[in-house]
Amino acid sequence: MTVIRPRLEPLGLIQPPGKVDLRNFTLEELKGWLAQWGLESYRGEQLFRWIFKPGVETIDQMTNIAKRWRDRLSEVATLSRLEIRAMETSRDGTQKFLFGLEDGERIESVLIPEKGHYTLCISSQVGCAQQCRFCHTGRMGFRRDLKVAEIVNQVLAVRAALPAGDRPLTNVVLMGMGEPLANFENTLKALNIFLSPQGLQLSPRHLTLSTAGLIPQMALLGRSSPVNLAVSLNAADDATRDQLMPVNRRYPIPALIEACRRYPLSPRKRITFEYILIQGVNDSPASARLLSDRLQGIKAKINLIPFNPHPGIDFRPPSEKHITAFQEILIQRHFTVMVRRSKGADISAACGQLHARWTGVERCSAKS
Repeated sequence: MTVIRPRLEPLGLIQPPGKVDLRNFTLEELKGWLAQWGLESYRGEQLFRWIFKPGVETIDQMTNIAKRWRDRLSEVATLSRLEIRAMETSRDGTQKFLFGLEDGERIESVLIPEKGHYTLCISSQVGCAQQCRFCHTGRMGFRRDLKVAEIVNQVLAVRAALPAGDRPLTNVVLMGMGEPLANFENTLKALNIFLSPQGLQLSPRHLTLSTAGLIPQMALLGRSSPVNLAVSLNAADDATRDQLMPVNRRYPIPALIEACRRYPLSPRKRITFEYILIQGVNDSPASARLLSDRLQGIKAKINLIPFNPHPGIDFRPPSEKHITAFQEILIQRHFTVMVRRSKGADISAACGQLHARWTGVERCSAKS
């Protein structure tokens, strides 16, 4: 039996059951989608620029594309966006955004003011399956991976919410809810869009991915993307890291460190090792010395992050004396070490505090 499908002229696009979200496409995927209907490669680049252009929310706004094409595309495709459900502002200027997703789930992003620019911390999953004991997000459990568009739309939505004339949003870190490398395919596509000259045009120097240490995906990332890598280490011995991070039972420290040694780095790049300091758990001088031994020979930068308290966790940050002593041991062994004071702790926007369960917050006036 011959099935006759309705065609949309002049594009010749076949009407799908549901509209295609163009913000899920990389440039090459978009070109491939359009090529099925005989459209030239340059049309894909033309359309891609519009898809991620600030302020563009509908296909009809793509003014240098013929109206008859825009009308046909609008019948089969759409541009998704995230709804800002609420936002809070910290005393230090950090802002936390709550986004509603189409299936009713929610995620958070954190906008951090820096000198002359903003950094946005974005999420890659709803919840997280890693169950790190120091992280509030893990208490949500894992709900689902974010789509490519849901990752990218966090940046587009926050950029659109910034007041005219404000400092630019130039830096993006995948350090929010979820493990980016556990959502590898969608994360890699989002990175591609972030870096594309026709997309969001971010610099690889200003784009960082943080992982709990999924070794196979780390190797793939190193071969696939020039972004900065941050490894959430948090302990120098397997017994302690097993307790803090269940992922260590699959990928113990010796294997993780060896994967970091093999990770491809350009001459000026280093791997950032994140180390959350927890009183009485991993903050001893012996831990600092063992950490320095582990990282010898690796192009490394170490971020020490005093634990940020949150409900249901009885961990505490070390005293300033212990933090300084830990840092000094590493400096004496010729490491670059920063104590990173997380911003936004008063609104539960600091490292390890994201949970996407808000009550009684002021509704944002952004369009939904």
